[in-house]
Amino acid sequence: MRLLIDSNAFIWAYVRPAELSTAARRAIDDPAHDRFVSIAAIWEICIKLSTGKLSMPGGPSGAIEDLALDVLPISLEHSMRVQHLPHHHRDPFDRMMIAQAMEEGLTIVTRDRQFQAYGIPLLIA
Repeated sequence: MRLLIDSNAFIWAYVRPAELSTAARRAIDDPAHDRFVSIAAIWEICIKLSTGKLSMPGGPSGAIEDLALDVLPISLEHSMRVQHLPHHHRDPFDRMMIAQAMEEGLTIVTRDRQFQAYGIPLLIA
């Protein structure tokens, strides 16, 4: 399975893994899966860290290393895909992750039910 870990699932996997569903926790922990976190999620988390809305010991880089995730950069194709997405979701970070999942054939690990409107594979966090 090829996974894209949404911001909320990324934080829970690192700080409070018990918050994740059993299926999500197993999938994220399974080294046989390709596991990615989007640079868009990292950007969103860093904004929350800088405003004091979030605390994350070790920061995003510590979480990436601890969870053994690959960082998915934002490509031109990802950006162009966002332009053509329906507006089921207004959050720009989530819209980018949806576009990335579509372009890269990834399953998004999230608890955000609005993602379902895009018809992409989801694993409920």
